[in-house]
Order: sequence, then C-alpha cells, then structure tokens
Amino acid sequence: MTAQNGKDLLIKIDLDGSGAFTTMAGLRASRIAFNAETVDVTSLGSTGGWRELLDGGGVRSASISGSGVFSDEDTDERARQLFFNGTKSDFQVIIPDFGVVEGAFQITSVEYSGRYDGEAVYELALASAGELTFAAL
Repeated sequence: MTAQNGKDLLIKIDLDGSGAFTTMAGLRASRIAFNAETVDVTSLGSTGGWRELLDGGGVRSASISGSGVFSDEDTDERARQLFFNGTKSDFQVIIPDFGVVEGAFQITSVEYSGRYDGEAVYELALASAGELTFAAL
C-alpha cells in the first residue's frame, strides 16, 4: 500500500435511512479503530503453560472519531439529532486503498469549541452498534 492523502479517509452518514451516504461536512481529521477482545481458555493442561485463546470468542468493536469546522449543513444537523435522541444510524468509512466499512454506529460524544479569533470547530466520537460489513476497494 502506498502513501495516501488523509483527506481520502472519509466518514459518511445515511441522512434518512435510505442507504444513500453523504460525507460528513467540515471534517478535517478522521480516524477509525478496530478492537477484538479475547477469551482466555488456558488451563492446567495447556501445552507448556502457554496461554490459549478461544477462536472467534470475545467481542469485536469499532470506534470512529473526527474533528472539523462547524458548517451547519445537513450532516451536522443529523449528527446533533442522533446524539440528542440517543439513537444509532448507518455510517460508512472509506479507507483509501483498503476498503469500505459500513454499519450502525451511535454517536457517543460531540464537542464544540471556538476561539474569539478563529472558526468554530467540533469533535465527535462514535461506537459501533451492531455488525459491520467490509468491502475491499
């Protein structure tokens, strides 16, 4: 995989449940992280006393975070609505030269800030809320 532009890592939101995704407005930085918990099945009979893990056990999760400038567009309004309602929505993350991750996420935090001599900015964090799909690019 060759070097990629950071601006090509896109977070998209389904605005109305139709399956059509729109890039989150104003984002300057974005990140996705995948996690997999393990289930330890080590016992006295484990070979050489080495830890053993259960195949396919544990919980898998993903988290998304992003920050950008407040632009008061449809995606900003949808994110606020989802957060204050405590509901989840479908999101898509485009990872350049890797693939597309899609599934339900819930917005777990939204922060707004601004300096008197600068623009208003926001940060948001999302947690996976169901099965995610992956399609290679």
